[in-house]
Amino acid sequence: MSVLAAEGISLVLSGRTVLEPVSAGFAGGRVTALLGPNGAGKSSLLSCLAGLHTPAAGQAVLDGVDVRALSAQARARRVGFLPQAADVHWNIDVATLVGLGRLPWRGRWGETEADRVAVETALAATGMAGFARRGVEHLSGGERARALLARVLAGQPEWLLADEPLASLDPAHQLEVGAQLRAVAAGGSGVVLVVHDLNLAARLADDVVLLRDGRVVAAGTADDVLTVALVGETYGLTVETGVTATGQRYIVPIGRPA
Repeated sequence: MSVLAAEGISLVLSGRTVLEPVSAGFAGGRVTALLGPNGAGKSSLLSCLAGLHTPAAGQAVLDGVDVRALSAQARARRVGFLPQAADVHWNIDVATLVGLGRLPWRGRWGETEADRVAVETALAATGMAGFARRGVEHLSGGERARALLARVLAGQPEWLLADEPLASLDPAHQLEVGAQLRAVAAGGSGVVLVVHDLNLAARLADDVVLLRDGRVVAAGTADDVLTVALVGETYGLTVETGVTATGQRYIVPIGRPA
C-alpha cells in the first residue's frame, strides 16, 4: 500500500518560518487528520505533501520518491489536492467542472467511457448528481464545496489531500461527505485532511498529527493523540472527552485554564 511521508520539512514563506523540521508518516487506506490551532502549519504541511511548495529543507516523499521530482501529470494522477479556497472563474456546469478532475488521464482521443463513469461516480458520492447541469454560479457555498470535492474524487487519486473540506457544509452533509471520505480510505487510498472541528476529527480520523507553532506535538492513532492532556496543552484549553452510547468519541472544549 502507498506511503506518503514528510521528512524533516522546513518551510519559509514571505521571510517567516512556518514549518520547523517536520517529520510524519501517512499510510494508504487510512484517514489522517492534521489538527492544531490557527497558525500551527497545517495547511502549509498539506501543501508541501502535495508538492506545491519547495521546502527550505527536507522533502515530501511518495513511495520513496520526492513528490517534486514527479512529472506534473504523474503527480496529478497520484495526488488529488483540494485547497481551502478554490475559485471557479467560469460559470461552467457541475458535470464539466467535475470532469476537469479527469484531465491527468485524458489521452489524445478525449473523453472515454472510464472518464464518464468516474465523473458519474464522483457526482453520486458527493450528492451532486442532481446538480450535474447546473451552473456553478448558481450553487450555494456548500454545494460548490461538494462539487469541488467531486472534481478531486473523479481523478481517483491514490492520495486525497483536502484543506478543511467539511467547513462550509451543514451537519447532514458533513456526515455524508465524511462517510464518503472514509469510503475512499476503505478502498485503499490515503486521505489527509486539515480539520478544525475536533469532533469531526474524532469521528473521521484513524490517525492524527497534532501541530503547534510549525512543529509536531504528537502523531499516532486518534485514540493515542486525542487525549485530554495532549489536546488541552496544544490548544491551551481545558477539554473533556468521552464516548457516546454508539461508540462515537467526542471532545468538548470547556475553556481556558484558570
